[in-house]
Amino acid sequence: MNIRKLAQLSMFTVIAVTIFTIESALPALSPIQGIKLGLANIVTLVLLLYYPPKEVLLVLITRILLSSLIGGQMMTFIYSFCGGILCFLAMTGCNWLLGKRYIYLTSIIGAIFHNVGQLLAAFLILRSLGILAYLPILMVSGILTGLFTGLCAYFFQKKMGGYMKKMLP
Repeated sequence: MNIRKLAQLSMFTVIAVTIFTIESALPALSPIQGIKLGLANIVTLVLLLYYPPKEVLLVLITRILLSSLIGGQMMTFIYSFCGGILCFLAMTGCNWLLGKRYIYLTSIIGAIFHNVGQLLAAFLILRSLGILAYLPILMVSGILTGLFTGLCAYFFQKKMGGYMKKMLP
């Protein structure tokens, strides 16, 4: 990886961590634990349009690690990592199938799989089937938050897509 690309990916990592930190300081969307917009995923969605999946995965894992360290709760790392990896795989597959079109649909699929990944992690840690009662609620929230995040990424890409293409190495 050349220096220019490394600097760009580092910049996107900082942007994603900053978005995560700001979102963490906002009041919860819902009284139900675990529901949040996931605005840092906008960065992942946009990067999937312009960078190879391996480099996007590097940004994602770094963001999850740094966000967990900044948030001071390493236990959340396990949930975020499991959700993030499943989300990444689903979004990469969705991009491959749809030819990088319909970023909002890719985001919805990613949000749903992120929630499934977190539930699987919780199930493995808690060893309780009761945790799966969250599934219907998290599916609905995944659709809504994924749509919002996807639309944000779509409008960002519409406005900044030309600039993004120019800055690629």
